[in-house]
Formats: sequence, C-alpha cells, structure tokens
Amino acid sequence: MTIDCGLWTKKQTVIMQNQNVKYIQRCFELAVKGMGNVAPNPLVGSVIVHQGRIIGEGYHELYGTHHAEVNAVNSVKEKDRHLLKEATLYVNLEPCAHFGRTPPCADLIVKHQIPNVVIACQDPFEKVAGKGIQKLKDAGINVTLGVLEKEAQELNKRFFTFFIKKRPYIILKWAQTQDGFFAKKDGQQHWISNKIAKRLTHKWRTEEQAIMVGTHTAKVDNPQLTARLWKGQNPLRIVLDKNLRLKDDLHIYDENAPTWVFTEGTPRLPQHRQATFNDELLEHILMELFKQNIQSVIVEGGKTLLESFLAKDLWDEARIFTGNVYFRDGIQAPKLPSVPIHRTTLGDNLLTIHRNTT
Repeated sequence: MTIDCGLWTKKQTVIMQNQNVKYIQRCFELAVKGMGNVAPNPLVGSVIVHQGRIIGEGYHELYGTHHAEVNAVNSVKEKDRHLLKEATLYVNLEPCAHFGRTPPCADLIVKHQIPNVVIACQDPFEKVAGKGIQKLKDAGINVTLGVLEKEAQELNKRFFTFFIKKRPYIILKWAQTQDGFFAKKDGQQHWISNKIAKRLTHKWRTEEQAIMVGTHTAKVDNPQLTARLWKGQNPLRIVLDKNLRLKDDLHIYDENAPTWVFTEGTPRLPQHRQATFNDELLEHILMELFKQNIQSVIVEGGKTLLESFLAKDLWDEARIFTGNVYFRDGIQAPKLPSVPIHRTTLGDNLLTIHRNTT
C-alpha cells in the first residue's frame, strides 16, 4: 500500500492547527479570570500540554505576583514534571524577557527545557516586543506565533492601546431615553436606566482603572463612582473642576476610592492637580494617566465632557443604555458616528456597544 505523504502531512498540519486553536482558546478562558486584578499588566493565561493531555495551566492572578507561565509550570504535578521536556506550552501573549516585579518567563521556559511554545501574539511593550520570542528561539525552542492573533489583541485591547497610542483605553458610557434625551432641561438627576444596568455598570467599574466625570455631573448627581454593587476594586475617580466650585463634602472627596481633581485654581487638597483648561486639557489628562500607568478610563459624563472626547476622536468604545422612558424634551444625548457592534436587552433596557474604527 502506498501512502500519499503530501496528504498525510496536510492532515497532520490541520490536526496541529486545530490543537493550537483549542489550547489558545483555553488560555483566553484562563486569562479573563484576572480581569480587574492585574492592571497595568495584561491578561494572560497559559496551558502546558503533553500528547493531548493538559498537565498544567495557570493565569496571571494579581499584579506583582507570578505570571501565567510560572503558575502553569508550578501547577504540574511532581509525577509529570519529567514530561515538560516533551511538552508544548501555550500562552496568549509573548513571554516576558525582562526583569520587572518578577523574573523573565522566557528564562523559566528555557530552564525547564520545554521544546515547543505556541504564542497568540507578540507583546507591544518595548522591553519585550519580540525579545521573549527571540530568547526562546536562541535556546533551540520551536516557536509558533500568531494563533488567534486578532482575538488575543482584542482580549488585551487596553494593554495594546496603552502602548501603541500612548494613552489609556477610553470607554464612553451614558444612558438615554427612548426619544434620545440625555437629561431634562431642569438639569436635575432623573434616573433613566434600570437596576440591571446599574449593577452591570458597577461590574464595569471593577474592570477599569479610572472613571471620569465633569463638574456638573459631580455637583448635581453627587455620584460615588465606586463599585458598591459588585465585588472588586474601585477605580481612580477623576473629576474636572476648573474653579474649585465643588464642595469638599461631596462623595468624590470621601475615602472610599482615590480621587484626582483637575483644576486651574490653587490646589488646597492632596487630590487637586493643576491643569490649564484649554483646547489641550484632555490630552494633558490622558498624558498624566499614561505616566501613572493607568490603562483604561470610563467617561460617565456629563454631556459636554462626553462630546469633548467625541469631537477630538479620543475614544475607543461607547456603551449606551437606552431606558424605557420618554422625556419628550430636554438635553439631547451625544451622537455617535458609528453603528453598534453589539446589542443586548437588560430587562426593559437596551445596551448597545460601539467601537471607534478610525
């Protein structure tokens, strides 16, 4: 019997590609478990496989602690440790090659003589950016790069935006009525979205590093801007208060979360940060956040602040709740230049997600 070597090779290649996809997807599932706990580090999961059997897996659980590859190696049982020299390590982001809070993961892989490494995408951070891959190759390790690359970049969209655009990932969020109004003309608070939307909003707050509002929103709504309805960390609160008109007894000055108040006035509290309120104000704030390793911001209003981000094209995503109410008249909600990429119902509310593709 004659075996067609070409067909056999093609079949084996397809099998290997399918396995690579399967285990990189598992890396994604592990990585998201670190959401809200690892920033400014990326979300990373890792799986170690020997002959179709997972012998170890782990993810980056908390900023400053072991990375995913270390946790995956440490999870391998003693009786399976010898299999590392015949295994394949899967990871959704290039292993680090530099000393930070922890030693380089690339060195760990080389140390354990793991012969095959499959990586979803290269790290954009300049201290890594291909250096981890090269270190593995120099050690004779077989490296496969680019498996589910776009999905991997999407998973770490905050991390990639931060290092490529040199600013945080910006999420605009607001609620509007069925007839497209943001608020009533009296300027007072009128609740539009439902309790499900409110709880989801608090979950989002645990996933981002900062949250921003303008003077009017802070004064009229007196929001706490914390994640009271969801377990997780509170974001840094950022408030714009040009002339320091906000009273010190507002929620933004309580001790439930750290706060920055940008002002042109003379700073009188530790929270105050001087800024010139001109055309470059938003760029200045985002640069300050970049310097402080803040990789994501939710902008919750008011309308002037939201439209300022839209006008300057300084946004990446918009999340809009449409409530089951009508105002008939009032302040029009901001207009987006894009169509939603996602829609979902939350009780009697509609949530639409938009992406900036420019």
